[in-house]
Amino acid sequence: MKLHDLAPKVAKKAKMRKGQGNGSKGTFAGRGCGGQNSRAGGGVRLGFEGGQSGILAHMPKKRGFKNPNRVEAQVLNISDLESNFKDGDKVNFETLIKLKLINKNNAKVKILGDGELSKKLEIGAELLISESAKKAVEKAGGKVISA
Repeated sequence: MKLHDLAPKVAKKAKMRKGQGNGSKGTFAGRGCGGQNSRAGGGVRLGFEGGQSGILAHMPKKRGFKNPNRVEAQVLNISDLESNFKDGDKVNFETLIKLKLINKNNAKVKILGDGELSKKLEIGAELLISESAKKAVEKAGGKVISA
């Protein structure tokens, strides 16, 4: 037995080569019955509907604008400050991060007026504060440093 005598048990089936003329697979070579899509390099772009207005043109448009750079403020309530701070403490980014009340030091933080406050706290200028929270802090004897 020599190398050229070797052959597989089942012969490999030839791959169909479409579009190679009349001899490959019948008259139209598997490309249909003429027209733009049967030509070499032919075809229309994705979503093209033959000149008719496309499906996306018929859809209602959602108006407005969504800012990709918007920074969502992290929210804290007066009740959170009451339970985590002592009388006379300063409330700023560093103390809030140390107590794990906020998770990022580069984001905005807003204090809202939900809850009761009985401790004198000093709110830093870098924090945003609602009017009701500001009144609650000042009523308890604390102060809000404005920027």
